[in-house]
Amino acid sequence: MDIATFNQILGIAFEKRVSDIHFEVDNPPLFRARGHLIKSKLKNLTKKDTEFIANTVMQQSNRNLPEDVTEFDTSYTLSNVGRFRVSIFRQRGNIGIVMRVIPHHIGNFKELNLPPILGKIVQAPNGLILVTGPTGNGKSTTLASMIRFINENFNYNIITIEDPIEFVFSSEKSCIIQREVGLDTESFHSALRAAMRMDPDLIMVGEMRDLETIDACIKAAETGHLVLSTLHTHNAASTINRIIAYFPQQAQEVIRNRLADILVATVSLRLVVNKTGDNLIPVVEVMSTTSTIKACIRDGRFDEIEEYIEKGSDEYNMQTFDQHLIQLCKKDIISLEEAKRISRSTDLERKIVYY
Repeated sequence: MDIATFNQILGIAFEKRVSDIHFEVDNPPLFRARGHLIKSKLKNLTKKDTEFIANTVMQQSNRNLPEDVTEFDTSYTLSNVGRFRVSIFRQRGNIGIVMRVIPHHIGNFKELNLPPILGKIVQAPNGLILVTGPTGNGKSTTLASMIRFINENFNYNIITIEDPIEFVFSSEKSCIIQREVGLDTESFHSALRAAMRMDPDLIMVGEMRDLETIDACIKAAETGHLVLSTLHTHNAASTINRIIAYFPQQAQEVIRNRLADILVATVSLRLVVNKTGDNLIPVVEVMSTTSTIKACIRDGRFDEIEEYIEKGSDEYNMQTFDQHLIQLCKKDIISLEEAKRISRSTDLERKIVYY
C-alpha cells in the first residue's frame, strides 16, 4: 500500500457513493453501499498495509499512532475529494480501520427526505433536541441539516463539539465555531463548560456518551441555550428512559422533572431501502414535547408516549415510525416487506388498510 493507492481507493468511494470503507488484515478493502458490504477486487491487505493507512491518517493531524492503541476516532481529508470519519481499532493483534464517507454537500430537509417540521423544531429559543437511532442511520447528517437551516436563516453563535469533526460548515448568517475532542479540547464535558463562556445561542454536542456530558447538556439547556445532540436509542420512549437510567436511582425523579421542562423534541431515524433498491431513505419518528408528553415524562409513563405521538400527528405534525412507514408504503416508495422488517408492530398490514 502506498499513498497513491490509498487515495485512489478513497476517491472510488466518493465516486461510487459508498457509505463506509473497511481495511482489515487478510481481506481486500470492503465497501458498504446501499446497506450491503461488498468485497473489492483488490489484493488482501497485510499488517503493514493497515498500519500504513492508520499512520497516514494520524499524521494529517500531526499525531502519531500510539503503539498500545486499542481504539481511536479521528478524521481524514482528501484534497479536492472530501472528508472521512475514521475509526482505528485493534483486532486479533492487528490494526483495522473503518472510514465513514462524509459528503461534501450538506443536504437540506427536502434533499434528505426529512420532515419539514424539523425546521420549526430547531427554531426553539432554548431547550434540548435529540436525534437518535442506531449507528449509521443518518444522525450526523440530520444534525448537519438542522445546523444548515439555522445557519441560512438566523444570526446565531453556533458552537459544535465533536469527536471527530464531521461536516465542515462555513459561516453564513450565523457564526459557527467547531471544536474537536482530542485536538481542540480534552473532552465533551470540558468543552461544554468552556462553551458557556463563549456567548453561545446553539450548542451542538456530537454524542451524549456519559453521565457527565448528559448532565452538562441538560444544564446548558436549563440556562437558556438551545442544545442539539445524539443518542444511540431507537425511539422517543427509549431515549428518555436511557437518559434517566444514567442517573442514580435517588435522583431519577428530579431528572424526569428537569427533562420534562427542557426537552423540545426527539427525532428518531432508521434507514430503509427504497422499492427500486437504488437508495436508502429515512423513516423518521418525530416527538414534540406537548404538555401531555411532559406529564408522561414526569410520571414515568413512557409506554404511553407512542400513543400520544400518534394522536398528535394532525395538530403537532408528530409521527410514529409506523405512521411514516404506512405513508411510504402507500406512496409506493418502499415495499411492504421492508416496512415489516423495520416495524415493531405485529399488525402493520392491518394498519395500512385501516389508514
